[in-house]
Amino acid sequence: MTDDTTLSPWLFNLHDDAQGLKRELTKGVNTRIFVGDNVMLSVVRIDPHTEGTLHSHPEEQWGVILEGECIRIQDGQEIPAKAGDFWCTRGGVEHSVRTGDKECVVLDIFSPPREEYKKAGSGYGE
Repeated sequence: MTDDTTLSPWLFNLHDDAQGLKRELTKGVNTRIFVGDNVMLSVVRIDPHTEGTLHSHPEEQWGVILEGECIRIQDGQEIPAKAGDFWCTRGGVEHSVRTGDKECVVLDIFSPPREEYKKAGSGYGE
């Protein structure tokens, strides 16, 4: 068995920074995006002492903390979350994240895929 994911166009690795479409969402919040027909995955790295921009979008979003911890800001609430915690954000709900002393890595899952995230670049989109 090999761990060379370059052998297949459908096998990816969360830790391979060369894979995925890269976007800087805001200073200190960077993502690698993987686009499917009906769903989109985004591996987001949030630097320590960073706060994302409060925003909303029409797509449903699920997030899973893979590493670290953060404060999840959603629908007017601020709730501490750690590795293993996950959330659901319905379309149109304002949300963001804030980190403390540790980096946080989140796997975001969008359905349907966000149009503005289908290309590398910067920003959250419209």
